[in-house]
Amino acid sequence: MARPKANIGALASAALAVFLVMVMMSHISHAERVLKDKHEEVHVKKESTQLFIVRVANFLWQGGKSSYEHVWPEMKFGWRIVVGTMVGFLGAALGSVGGVGGGGIFVPMLTLIIGFDAKSSTAISKCMIMGAAGSTVYYNLRLRHPTLEMPLIDYDLALLFQPMLMLGISIGVFLNVMFADWMVTVLLIILFVGTSTKALFKGIDTWKKETMMKKEAARLESEAKPADGATQEYKPLPSGPASVPDDEVPLLQNIYWKELTLLVYVWVGFLIVQLVKEYVPTCSTAYWILNSLQIPIAASVTLFEAICLYKGTRVIASKGKEVTNWKIYQILLYCSCGIVAGMVGGLLGLGGGFILGPLFLELGIPPQVASATSTFAMVFSSSMSVVQYYLLNRFPVPYASYFVLVATIAAFTGQHVVRKIIAVVGRASIIIFILALTIFVSAISLGGVGIVDMVEKLANEEYMGFENLCHVA
Repeated sequence: MARPKANIGALASAALAVFLVMVMMSHISHAERVLKDKHEEVHVKKESTQLFIVRVANFLWQGGKSSYEHVWPEMKFGWRIVVGTMVGFLGAALGSVGGVGGGGIFVPMLTLIIGFDAKSSTAISKCMIMGAAGSTVYYNLRLRHPTLEMPLIDYDLALLFQPMLMLGISIGVFLNVMFADWMVTVLLIILFVGTSTKALFKGIDTWKKETMMKKEAARLESEAKPADGATQEYKPLPSGPASVPDDEVPLLQNIYWKELTLLVYVWVGFLIVQLVKEYVPTCSTAYWILNSLQIPIAASVTLFEAICLYKGTRVIASKGKEVTNWKIYQILLYCSCGIVAGMVGGLLGLGGGFILGPLFLELGIPPQVASATSTFAMVFSSSMSVVQYYLLNRFPVPYASYFVLVATIAAFTGQHVVRKIIAVVGRASIIIFILALTIFVSAISLGGVGIVDMVEKLANEEYMGFENLCHVA
């Protein structure tokens, strides 16, 4: 009996052991399945993430692909030319007074009315800005500062900003070739809404100051006694209204030849680089070396002016008070703003005055001087943009020549009319309100055109990524 019981116990132990082993194997198998499932889930998530990144990358960049094809309508007389001329005339008149060029009105006009594609419109817009700026500068070179014994154009301010503006323009033209239209639209709306709001608040503040000064002048005049034989002279502040029209002097008297020579040096240096690049293969080592030469050309002049401002040997005299020296962070900030203004101008086909104008006002520069100086800087930058766009074959010459003539006449007319209004009303803040209005209208028109174009391309499933600079060029 003992042996059968022992055999039964052994069998029970063996069965228990087998059961435990099977349970353990079951758990191990389940654990492996769980780990495998988790591994597969992680792998799937990783693949989906990689797929999303690849899709985004393919959306933004596909080698050899381009969605750009220029559209140049035939030049013939018709309602498009008539309406385009009227809108262009208005844009040039307002833009020249505000010191912003008017590109925000030119580009939608050329796109919606005349029928050019967006990038060709940008290039022709630059031509129009060049004509309007040249006409405005010729007009302003005969005028003096509203309250100080100096030209209306502040040459020291131009020396600090113009080289950086031109450097930014060169970068902006490259970006214009590479960036998709929807990217430009997003940047434009953000930038223009901000700058127009800032300019509007500055205009309201200047209007209030002008009102206070007018009341003070009226009070002093009423308190003056005729028997005294003399009345107290009222001299408006630089940012206030001009009680009399600015004195006109011979043109050569308002030119500071040393400063002008430095500005021309920057322009000629950039021009030589652009011309030599035509004989070098695009995107070659020599091509990029030539482009990089623009940096020392621009930096040399700006650095000279910056050092003088830092040491106090030069001042921004148009502010109406002597500033002994500038801080390093101020100089770096303003130079950066000049580059950004140029990049925006080259990218969007606008004048850098859309940024320089509000910036000069924030510096305390009188509206008349801010408008004149930003336009003066735009003559150099816009003309260089025209050279670059011409070398890239971005616009038809007959159309560009016609609209340059329209913008030139409009700018001269706008300057003359608005100066008469300021002389009668005695409020220079009118210039700031025109600046804010022009920027805001530009934001609405350009933004609207860009959004419509973006929706249309999405519906047609067109390529909306970056262009290959070397392929396009």
